[in-house]
Amino acid sequence: MIIRFFLVGIMSLLSTTIISQTKLPTFFGDNMVLQQNQKVAIWGKDEANISIEVYGSWGQKATTKSDKSGNWKLFLQTSKAGGPYSLIIKGSKQIQFHNILLGEVWLCMGQSNMGWTLKNTFNGKKDALNAQNINLRIYKSDRQHWHEPKTDCVTGSWLESNPTSASNTSAVSYYFAQRLQKELGVPVGIIVQAYAGTPIESWMPWEVQSSNKRSIYHKKKIESISKRQVEQLGLTIENALIKYQKELDLYTEQKSYNPMNSKNIKSPIITKPAVLGNQFPANVYNALVHPLLGFGIKGIIWYQGERNSKSVQQASDFKKQLQLMIGFYREKWYEMSDKNVTKDLYFSMTQLPSWNPAQTKPIEGVEAPWTVSRNMMLEILSNTGVVISIDTGDSILLHPRNKKPIGYRHAFNVLHDVYKKNIVAHGPYFKGQKIQKNKIILTFNGIGSGLLKEKNKKLNAFAIAGVDQKWEWAEAKIVDSTIVVTSAKIPKPVAVRYAWSMNPSKRNLLYNKEGLPASPFRTDSWSLYEQGSEEVQVFKPRKEKGYKPKDWIRPKMQ
Repeated sequence: MIIRFFLVGIMSLLSTTIISQTKLPTFFGDNMVLQQNQKVAIWGKDEANISIEVYGSWGQKATTKSDKSGNWKLFLQTSKAGGPYSLIIKGSKQIQFHNILLGEVWLCMGQSNMGWTLKNTFNGKKDALNAQNINLRIYKSDRQHWHEPKTDCVTGSWLESNPTSASNTSAVSYYFAQRLQKELGVPVGIIVQAYAGTPIESWMPWEVQSSNKRSIYHKKKIESISKRQVEQLGLTIENALIKYQKELDLYTEQKSYNPMNSKNIKSPIITKPAVLGNQFPANVYNALVHPLLGFGIKGIIWYQGERNSKSVQQASDFKKQLQLMIGFYREKWYEMSDKNVTKDLYFSMTQLPSWNPAQTKPIEGVEAPWTVSRNMMLEILSNTGVVISIDTGDSILLHPRNKKPIGYRHAFNVLHDVYKKNIVAHGPYFKGQKIQKNKIILTFNGIGSGLLKEKNKKLNAFAIAGVDQKWEWAEAKIVDSTIVVTSAKIPKPVAVRYAWSMNPSKRNLLYNKEGLPASPFRTDSWSLYEQGSEEVQVFKPRKEKGYKPKDWIRPKMQ
């Protein structure tokens, strides 16, 4: 018993010593990429009131002093892209990080389709064999959430791109970074923070969204579920935290005993009561975003929305929630980086792909919330990009395997909008309409070198309506850089919609000659649902035994 207490005392003393020594969050480490030509924020913990010096082997130095709690933060100037370099941090002890590159850093976030790994995509295993690239680095942490803001992502580490690290990372993020690195010719680092099944409410603090009606509804719903769990199952917050701590201690012990196999050991998470889970407002933000605030990045790519597009009413409010989140991220990164990260941080969003049975009606209504979600993103064009993905997806699977086009299209947005490359950034976006007797003439942005039909057949994804709001399939023809839309059934047309369904992928879609698809759009402003009506929710189609997904043929991209 005496020996046991002695060991406990020694471990406690060692723990206190370690905590008080120089320590940085896991996203500072060997193999990392730091944003080039920027004063990048670097921070950590140490003993109280101690001098901290940071040296970059590219020839820069910065100093500061830890506060009374041991926290410190400084800003180190980086040079143009290059490396490998080393970074030395001198505090109560000295730490040195090796194999550091200076280049372009991008944060990649979202839910399960952002997290979907390269090895589980069409041609992903083959592409992973060619993923060896010392100029492409990946930081990825386990999916985590917490009820209070955290200071570190704990389980993450930087890895060079190779067949193993690429296989196990986000396919969208990998293809984005791989194309970006190839086109820019400089090192690229991606920080991948994805969490399956999470709503946008969980990706930002509550105070940011507390006046949003949809967020309020969502929060009350989770609180109600949590209350039932406490009353019926006895799952108190206190007991859940005690249980979590025990699981965390076991996880830490397993990692320390078997570090070579640590990648196969997943960190514990709390699911009940629901207020501690990943659906509750701010909980994912607290663990995956808050620790990174101020880290030197160039921008963000985002793939999330399935969880916020279960009904047309929910999808209709998605625009407001996205604007709140993007505005908050921009404000906080600008502030926490000491104004070194631009205050209009670039944000590239992914429209939801095709899913559910193929379109058969001219337009779908309340049964098609995903098309409303796609349209919401197009209305947030302020230093943002939108990736059109209706020519990807799967009629059955919520997690389609054709992720390469999405990753590349994020890269096109970024190369054009951020790095000012002379390429076509996206497919045709609706610009305007002109009514001439029985026809409507549509104009577009993003036509590139010209408009193109996916197949050498009639365009058949356009619908047309008169003032009675009754939709009919339209005859649509490419005339120079416009689309002319008519219908014998609609002699006095007033509005057009294109690809207005959950899954328009089997129609003959519109592209530009660079192989980028047109976005779904509508020219009307008619109500998308009846006010006060019950919400119609979309659910997963039944997957038959032996179902095997197949990729779709699409025009070759630039």
